[in-house]
Amino acid sequence: MAALVSAKMSRMWLLLLSTLGFIFLLKHSLSLLKWIFATFLRPPKNLKSYGSWALITGATDGIGKAFAHQLAQQGLNLILVSRNYNKLKSTTNKIQAENPNVQITIVEFDFSSNVSTGVRAVEKAIDGLEVGVLINNVGITYPTAMYFHEVDEKVWMDIVRVNLEGTTMVTKAVLSGMLKRKKGAIVNISSGAAIVVPSHPLYAIYAATKAYVDQLSRSLYVEYKLTYGIDVQCQVPLYVATKMASSVASITKQSLFTPSPEAYARAAIRHIGYEPRCTPYWAHSLQWFFARLLPDSVLDSWRLSVGIRRRGKPPPS
Repeated sequence: MAALVSAKMSRMWLLLLSTLGFIFLLKHSLSLLKWIFATFLRPPKNLKSYGSWALITGATDGIGKAFAHQLAQQGLNLILVSRNYNKLKSTTNKIQAENPNVQITIVEFDFSSNVSTGVRAVEKAIDGLEVGVLINNVGITYPTAMYFHEVDEKVWMDIVRVNLEGTTMVTKAVLSGMLKRKKGAIVNISSGAAIVVPSHPLYAIYAATKAYVDQLSRSLYVEYKLTYGIDVQCQVPLYVATKMASSVASITKQSLFTPSPEAYARAAIRHIGYEPRCTPYWAHSLQWFFARLLPDSVLDSWRLSVGIRRRGKPPPS
């Protein structure tokens, strides 16, 4: 009798474990299929359906410049915002040489200066235009890895002004027109430094401002998607082969996990109008997945060691 009961219990446990294993496998299989579809198979949205103009900040270098070229190929007219007039003209000439029918307006504006003055220039430039897509790309970080108490006030104030104030105020400036038309797409570029890893030591203020961008985007998505039909998305790239990555992480060329700005922008455009938060480039999303499997303490220690190594000198006594 005892042997029979024991056998029944063993079968019950086996059935329970098999069921749990099947549910676990099914869940992760569905997640994998969903990722494959969203990354490689899902058709991109027609961005011209949001409006005929796109505004891009930080539009003359790296990811912003790549976005400008990609959006022009989609047939969108462009408002390019950057602090360097010569780069604005050069970027404009290159884009129009490839896309002669695209109209381009430029706004020379240094986000580390008076943000209110710059945003008024943006408002003037977009007056009367149907701005359907906004790419909030502009961002700056430390010149090198630093402990919090080492960061000069001007450095961290500039980071807050550019990454936080600039993104917020440009979003508000463009949002009014989208509200009237009840459509639009806002893309805010955050960073893996704020979201993928639990901490980003020696770049604390930069990471904090990018975490703000993520939370702002998520909240605005909830506020405006259902009521007004406006898509708000936070994109979370990891390292991209840009000047910022070169100065911060000594990355000088692209690789499997460090795409060119052009490769990133092509992937990013495919995701606009879908998820409230995404990591568009496929290899970055794999890195994020595997990072979640590690304990926070391991990632914290690794990030601190990387920061100290990039700092090039021992911690201050």
